[in-house]
Amino acid sequence: MTLRGAYLRLGGSLLALVGGAAGVVVVVALLRSEPGPIGSTPTITGAPAPTAAPHILGGEIPTPNQQGFPAPPPGAVVLAREAGADALALGIVPGEGRSLVRVSVVSPAGPGAGGLDVAVSFGRGSAIRLSPCGAGCYQAELEPGASRRVSVMLGKRSYRFALPASRLPPDGAGIMKRATAVWRGLKTLVWHERLAGSPTEVIHTVYEAVAPDRLSYTIAGLSAAVIIGGTRWDRSTPTGPWQRSVQDPQIHVPVPFWYSVFDARVLGSTSFRGRSVWTVSFFDPTTPAWFQAEIDKQSGRTLELWMTAASHFMHHIYGPFNVPIELNRPAGAQ
Repeated sequence: MTLRGAYLRLGGSLLALVGGAAGVVVVVALLRSEPGPIGSTPTITGAPAPTAAPHILGGEIPTPNQQGFPAPPPGAVVLAREAGADALALGIVPGEGRSLVRVSVVSPAGPGAGGLDVAVSFGRGSAIRLSPCGAGCYQAELEPGASRRVSVMLGKRSYRFALPASRLPPDGAGIMKRATAVWRGLKTLVWHERLAGSPTEVIHTVYEAVAPDRLSYTIAGLSAAVIIGGTRWDRSTPTGPWQRSVQDPQIHVPVPFWYSVFDARVLGSTSFRGRSVWTVSFFDPTTPAWFQAEIDKQSGRTLELWMTAASHFMHHIYGPFNVPIELNRPAGAQ
């Protein structure tokens, strides 16, 4: 898959390549595709996926669009975060006494960052070095103990993760199946996005979607677009003229930003903007990417979403839902 194609697979969101006019052109080109899966039905499973590499202890979830990707093992509790310009993920498969601990490091050059000195420590325990298990893959069988705090060291850099209270959290496949169906039943949706490609490359975008094929977005300080069926209007600056072109392929919105769901686990229950939510983490091997979502317990709506992938660190806040929105041709546009 080409670099541009890979970014299109990442939900059609904006990549943080905003280094001047050339960056704006790239951003506009990326948004020629749909922000989200194109009419596909996501695969959601709570059972372990087939192992693509049985020679690796614990196996790994197959990633059909990116061979060699350092995917987590099936049955793991998965967490992920930014680590400078790298995507850093932690997968733990609980066992009797000892657990399989895998760290995945995805560099911008991709897919996996090899040759690193990787170690983990639980609570105030000593750092334990992990062994390579492939490009960007490092793991060991360890005794995590009772601590919910774990630090991953990449050389001299340290990154913290907070583990759930239970060593084996409840299966979250049912919650994500419902959340996916709710997405596809929305009539309108507004969401705010923070997207970074590195600590210094960050853009902020506001989207408005009207089912089934109307979408507008505005990148703060940069470009904007309006898409209606098979036609779109773009401008490369906040005050520039609108340029009309063909939208091909036509979009279908709103749709979720994941394609498939594996290793879904309920990390806990909390409150988000006054709503009681489930916090669910999972791995999407089709993108491939790690996700964490806040799912409204009552409505099944996704209220907040994080995605961690190669050079793609996305944070969404969703709402309002199903409010009247009119998306028409921009004023003064042809």
